[in-house]
Amino acid sequence: MKTAPSVLKTLMLAAVLLTLGLGQSSAAEKLKPFILAYTTNADMGAVVTKIKEKLTAGGFDIVGSYAPYTNTKFSNGELVSAEVIGVTDDAIKQAAAQTEFGGFAVVQRVTVTKVVKNGTTQVQVAYTNPVYMANAYQLKSDMAGVATQFQKALGDEQQYGPDSGLSPSDLRDYHYKWLMPYFGDRWDLAKYGSYQEALNAVNAGLAAHKGGASKVYEVAVPGEDVTLFGVALSGPKNNACSGDAYIMGQIDFKDLKATGHLPYGILVRGNRVYALRGKFRIAINFPDLSMMGSNSFMSIMCAPGSIEKALKEVASGA
Repeated sequence: MKTAPSVLKTLMLAAVLLTLGLGQSSAAEKLKPFILAYTTNADMGAVVTKIKEKLTAGGFDIVGSYAPYTNTKFSNGELVSAEVIGVTDDAIKQAAAQTEFGGFAVVQRVTVTKVVKNGTTQVQVAYTNPVYMANAYQLKSDMAGVATQFQKALGDEQQYGPDSGLSPSDLRDYHYKWLMPYFGDRWDLAKYGSYQEALNAVNAGLAAHKGGASKVYEVAVPGEDVTLFGVALSGPKNNACSGDAYIMGQIDFKDLKATGHLPYGILVRGNRVYALRGKFRIAINFPDLSMMGSNSFMSIMCAPGSIEKALKEVASGA
């Protein structure tokens, strides 16, 4: 029979082990917005071609791609070139269809980014973390199966983005700071008489390059009057702060590039046209970006309003 001291020791040991286990579980749940598949020094164009082949072989549908910048000098002196590839599949579409605004997650982004720094060239292959995005966009599914599919198709070297990740519960109730927007605080860009009228207006606005915008992809959510548009923003002279290259050149300063932040999304749902507020959309992909100083939100203070202006011009039609 155990004595009281031995029972106490057993209970204390069990408590310590439980605490360690919970700590490990908590650490395992921390998520970051991007996943690095691998790096290489191969020709960027050849890498893009190879990645598209791997994606198709892995069961993904490529819905569009674009180069937001080529040999662009970022604020830290690096020369950066990028290709963003939008992909979806049946599992992603089904997950997007289960919630009211799940359409924002109907396309995942795969990126090939070339970084030239101090005479050294590195090509980074990465993709948006499906589990992170599923929680950030409040889906019912965590899209873990999609993450496994990406891992098999491209690889999975590490998650990256902020120095410390966010838990699923934190992501589902995320906002950058007090008085900053949540996922539910969307921009209501326009309203039309029908779903088809709204689609026609957005397509016309993109075709006319209103606000310096161009269409990267257009993907409908099955069984719903919901369509997501991927929108490239060039940042014209009268609204330069909206531009993809300008914004990323200021805030994408870490060694591993967050190119998967792009492109911006416009969501048509029923007869209304929406977009995520800039202060949420930027923060969810750069959650540890400082408020002040170099490479901070202050350095792109003009961006949220400029993006809203550009997207409203698109939503207004030709």
